[in-house]
Amino acid sequence: MKVVRDAAALAAAVGEWRAAGQRVAVVPTMGYLHEGHLALVARARELAPRVVATIFVNPTQFAPHEDLGRYPRDEAGDIAKLEAAGCDLLFAPPVEVVYPPGFATRISMDGPALGLEGTHRPQMFGGVALVCTRLFGLTRADVGVFGEKDWQQVMVIRRVVADLALPIEIVTVPTVRAADGLALSSRNAYLDAGARAKAVALHAALVFAAERLRAGETAGEACAAAEKRLLEAGFDRVDYVAVRREGDFSELDRLEGAARVLGAAWLGSVRLVDNIPEI
Repeated sequence: MKVVRDAAALAAAVGEWRAAGQRVAVVPTMGYLHEGHLALVARARELAPRVVATIFVNPTQFAPHEDLGRYPRDEAGDIAKLEAAGCDLLFAPPVEVVYPPGFATRISMDGPALGLEGTHRPQMFGGVALVCTRLFGLTRADVGVFGEKDWQQVMVIRRVVADLALPIEIVTVPTVRAADGLALSSRNAYLDAGARAKAVALHAALVFAAERLRAGETAGEACAAAEKRLLEAGFDRVDYVAVRREGDFSELDRLEGAARVLGAAWLGSVRLVDNIPEI
């Protein structure tokens, strides 16, 4: 596996593949890789003969008070995992390659970026849209592969790809979970043993809300009951439990068609995010 850090080396490698008529898939990540990321690489290998993974902790999606500086990093371990997974190239650029001197573009997102994560992390989705657009352009990928754990983020990326007519297909992979149901996340590394034992309650609360929705309760009733359960399970604060239509991320009062139940809650200083599909 090649490891490149500048745009010219990336363009040269991708150019050779394209000259040979090979499709390219990209798996954008912020590193500290786990089995969920490797499932994305595996899916990318099914979709294209050449796979590029990117590791870039994107400063434009972090607010000043968030964990940009302490976000977990392990590049050597990540390289070993990507090589074992059959990745062809890792693009691990410094900030000045992704956002070179004079870079002046910003993206302002509405639509699926509004509400939920967009309310609690208002800077996030403009930064996500910007960095993904930049990485799509640099890698010239035919397909981008993303995990479903951050479903609102997936909806935002699909929206910006459609709105800007970017020549890339977006494919998702279901959330990979630990045996007890906790969604795998790089930020799980922040959890101590006590918090880790409580963390499984987030997935359980979303399942509970889905069951109540299927029983005929309104979204407001089901989500309020799930939030109460999270607090009783030891979570310190619940940002939201919500239901959204899967296709366009619009709000639902009652379960109808394909939907997602989403939640975000705090254990001490650790914020966990999860969602489940509900049909």
